[in-house]
Amino acid sequence: MAVTITGVEPGSRAQRLGIQPGDVLVSLNGHEIVDVLDYRFFETEKELRVRLTRAGEPFTVDLAKPQYASLGLEFETYLMDRQRSCRNKCVFCFIDQLPKGMRETLYFKDDDDRLSFLFGNYITLTNIDDREIDRILQMRISPINVSVHTMDPGLRCKMMGNRFAGDSLRHLYRLAEGGIKLNCQIVLCPGLNDGAALELTLEKLFSLGEGLLSVACVPVGLTRYREGLYPLTPFDRAGALQAVAQLERWGEKFRRERGSRTVYASDELYLLAGLPIPPLEFYEDFPQIENGVGMLRNLEDELAWALQDLDLPDVTRKVTIPTGEGGYAFFQEMLDGCRRKCHNLSIDLVPVKNDFFGGTVNVTGLLTGQDILKHLQGRDLGDEVLLSTNMLRAGEDVFLDDMTLTQLSAALGVPCRRVGSTGEALACALWGLPEPSSPGHNPYEAAWEHA
Repeated sequence: MAVTITGVEPGSRAQRLGIQPGDVLVSLNGHEIVDVLDYRFFETEKELRVRLTRAGEPFTVDLAKPQYASLGLEFETYLMDRQRSCRNKCVFCFIDQLPKGMRETLYFKDDDDRLSFLFGNYITLTNIDDREIDRILQMRISPINVSVHTMDPGLRCKMMGNRFAGDSLRHLYRLAEGGIKLNCQIVLCPGLNDGAALELTLEKLFSLGEGLLSVACVPVGLTRYREGLYPLTPFDRAGALQAVAQLERWGEKFRRERGSRTVYASDELYLLAGLPIPPLEFYEDFPQIENGVGMLRNLEDELAWALQDLDLPDVTRKVTIPTGEGGYAFFQEMLDGCRRKCHNLSIDLVPVKNDFFGGTVNVTGLLTGQDILKHLQGRDLGDEVLLSTNMLRAGEDVFLDDMTLTQLSAALGVPCRRVGSTGEALACALWGLPEPSSPGHNPYEAAWEHA
């Protein structure tokens, strides 16, 4: 297989060597280039023999460069081939519970091990074969994020609607034995993989040894669009309490015997159980913060630090913040510190019922523009409406229902501000200050999504 070059960076090594758009990259130092992992891995070598074709005619260029320096080649897609879609029919799949008529990209299910390494996506291991595992081991691609759900092969087949889902667990063992670090996710479904089934899963994950970095357990999310789907029930308070107790017990076992807690319940499970979010030190180095584990605790502590460190103006100001019903009580208590800090600051935190998705969906990150509009219209909104960045499409001011931030602002008659998910960004927005510039990827970008 070969990959067509679509662009060459000006001034790059590739341009100086005469490589042109339209040339086809065949191999680097004799290694066939199939996709971005091959390219990024073999590109790092100091001396390269680059084999290409131009108009069907082969040619070769040789170069020496600093290790890890880029060649400067561009391709049609980042992955350099098609994104791999999911082959499973999971009983809890959120995409299967979406209403019709939403934008097409929302219905795509990815299950791509390359995206797991490059962007932290979770994969099921049902979409790869032994050759791909060999490549991961050869390249030392680590960590890999795996949606495990259960370590019972038969139950895994049932939950994932794939007769090969149980057999694919052998890949998990191979990766662990080969020194690849693993972050695992479990979507807990009452009556299926909780209780005794979860106990078995945690026992088998414990047997993976030092290769297991972390395990996050999140409760199943159910919308009102489940006609014809597997009959699932949501967690009630008693079930959530039992799950949290079980997970904390296993976390203590890992901490005593391995030195790290490893196993965590998501923030949403604590909220469902009516329990306080554990203290900051409980989460160690926050191994699965982007999966909703410890996000709320981190946000609260960041906000407290920001209130101490920032030079906040003494202004009279009122803001309105819509939030999901699930995290309303937590955020109300958290914002009380801001109210005490400045008596001239009025914060109206508004719980918004998610009528768009319905069911048990009550997290902030899945609120739509139309539901926010419905709950805020007619209220005294003050100077600004502050919106979690996780309600909006990455890089665009567009909600899940395709309403734009500009449209919402116009309908409400008040400026609507997109707020980053760090405590410092929230503090700046509350007092009307410019949001601090981010140096790059924000590891807490999804903090409000799980509240």
